[in-house]
Amino acid sequence: MDLRKLKTLIDLVSESNISELEITEADGKVRIVKADPAAAVAMQPVYAAAPVAHAPAQVAMPAAAAAPAAAPVETGHIVKSPMVGTFYRASSPNAKPFADVGQQVKEGEAICIIEAMKIMNEIEADKSGTITKVMCENGQAVEFGQPLFVIE
Repeated sequence: MDLRKLKTLIDLVSESNISELEITEADGKVRIVKADPAAAVAMQPVYAAAPVAHAPAQVAMPAAAAAPAAAPVETGHIVKSPMVGTFYRASSPNAKPFADVGQQVKEGEAICIIEAMKIMNEIEADKSGTITKVMCENGQAVEFGQPLFVIE
């Protein structure tokens, strides 16, 4: 496995909310583990003829992420992310958002896009009602089960 591919994998793990990634190829096996948010990402290449090596890379975390605040309790129906990816409110940077605060939506109507592995996945409202809160910023990384919208 070449160094560019390893660097890309390390960057993907450090920028995402996953804590561990393991890839096996014909020429070897690589396991990348994010120990904790303030620590390093450890890369452990495993080869049949070579010993396990550790090459830590520092991960920069914003101060707000280091000390999470208590989340307020939301009223209404919460639409949650069905996957890990990047949240987008519109189909392109200049397009109108699919759903905005105060807008009426119907069950099955597209309300946002989550990009996962270079595939744009339309997320649909699972309940009809009015959008009362958008809980993610455009371009923000989201994880499975993370609240996206509140519908009342």
